[in-house]
Amino acid sequence: MTDEQISAIMETKTTNALSSDHDERLGRALLSLDGLSVGDGFGQWFLLDTGSFVERIHRREAPPPPWIVTDDTAMAVSIVRILRRFGRIDQDALASGFAEEYVREPDRGYGRMAHIILRSIHQGLLWREAARRAFDGQGSCGNGGAMRSAPIGAYFADDYDRVICEAKLSAEVTHAHPDGQTGAVAVALAAAWMIAEHKPGTKRSFELIEFELERLPHTETYYRLKDALNVPFDQSPLTAAEVLGNGLQVIASDTVPFCLWCVARHADSFMDALWATVGAFGDIDTTCAIVGGIVASGKTSDGIPADWLKSREFIEI
Repeated sequence: MTDEQISAIMETKTTNALSSDHDERLGRALLSLDGLSVGDGFGQWFLLDTGSFVERIHRREAPPPPWIVTDDTAMAVSIVRILRRFGRIDQDALASGFAEEYVREPDRGYGRMAHIILRSIHQGLLWREAARRAFDGQGSCGNGGAMRSAPIGAYFADDYDRVICEAKLSAEVTHAHPDGQTGAVAVALAAAWMIAEHKPGTKRSFELIEFELERLPHTETYYRLKDALNVPFDQSPLTAAEVLGNGLQVIASDTVPFCLWCVARHADSFMDALWATVGAFGDIDTTCAIVGGIVASGKTSDGIPADWLKSREFIEI
């Protein structure tokens, strides 16, 4: 989808009036946010306590509370607040929200470039300029746009073109590089697919991956995602990560393909999806946040376990 097509769609969507089904849409976004934040805290615990990491994963023993969330959740909360207020992504308001949350709690695990961009926005630099300056003018292709975008897909699940537009707008505030935006679009589309397309009880299939490849821009994340079609589901997450990445490079193309493979492999179970994701190591707070936000959006056999949700630190929306 070109910038011109996105502009044409958004010209008809910028009314201040909320849709008649806004509360229903917001409820879906909040459920996705719960999954995202639980996944974030779950993965972050394993990053902080590496001593019992492998044994606990092998036993599938959930870590003790509290599960402290990171910038993944902080930025997703800002997105949900904007959706609640406007029923769409208002980029100026979102940039302000990101910057305010960053200044309030700068030690939530933000990456080096996020520190620079968000501090600059808070100090008065226009977000477009701050995002474009990243990486010598190339813009960021990091996984930060993807980690926070699942609630967007949940909110706009009945309109895939709108999902693409709004996810791109949300990422553009901090990620000027096209592939950073593609990562956000891919995750949002996956959450929408979970709501609109996934049928509980169906066998593992590459339907989600094929759905994505029909709609994503042909940036690096798209081409890495194509590789997922050649990774059978009987392979371990560690083996899949050797092909698809596990987020260690902290870029969209090294993060999103593996996350979508995990979702396709475990679309029916929130717990199975997260245990598979954390078992590949890497940037596990972010990979678990992405997978959790997507899978929680749809109907699964288990849903988010009540004790897991209770273990996550309280977040204020």
